[in-house]
Amino acid sequence: MPDTSSATRGRFIVFEGGEACGKSTQAALLAVRLDALLTREPGGTQLGEQIRRLVLDTATHRIDHRAETLLMAAARAQHVNEMIRPALEAGRDVVCDRYVGSSLAYQGYGRGLPLEEVRAVSEFATGGLVPDVTVLLTVDSGEAARRRQDRMAPDRRADDRLDAEGEDFHRRVAAGYRALAAAQPDRWRAVEGTGPVDEVAQRVLAAVDQVLTH
Repeated sequence: MPDTSSATRGRFIVFEGGEACGKSTQAALLAVRLDALLTREPGGTQLGEQIRRLVLDTATHRIDHRAETLLMAAARAQHVNEMIRPALEAGRDVVCDRYVGSSLAYQGYGRGLPLEEVRAVSEFATGGLVPDVTVLLTVDSGEAARRRQDRMAPDRRADDRLDAEGEDFHRRVAAGYRALAAAQPDRWRAVEGTGPVDEVAQRVLAAVDQVLTH
């Protein structure tokens, strides 16, 4: 259930989506518009950023899928306790780039781990804190693949372990996200992520308003 411990609680908005869907750009734009705390997962805290480097580094070989899930959960537990929940309780809106949905999509659907086990670990890590709205940015599979290749080009940033996964993995993740959004239509909104950044931002704002004003 949502955390309703304070009448002045801030709003918790999460962006989800596959690699290179544009969610980080859109999360930053919405945070500025709302004057919200912008944060990300894995990361957001000193411990979380250390775990991020470990998990996403291509030099880190053969992380067991369950170990990967637990590392993500550890980063999330610290993140919620240190950053997200205090900001919400102080009345500030929070915009987060990835949250529990990523674990369900990547480690559940993508890695093939039992979905309810991943969900239970995530719920333990968050203490039951759920977003008010989750924006799922979607792009065509071909466009997403092209964007990932661009991100891995030698003149761009170094690729990470998730960027470098095969297309079958990314298709499973995308299918997982669609299933998650369909299962919670009251809290998830799928937004087309293709097109000029400003146009996508307007679609995002409309989707968020639709949920938060009802």
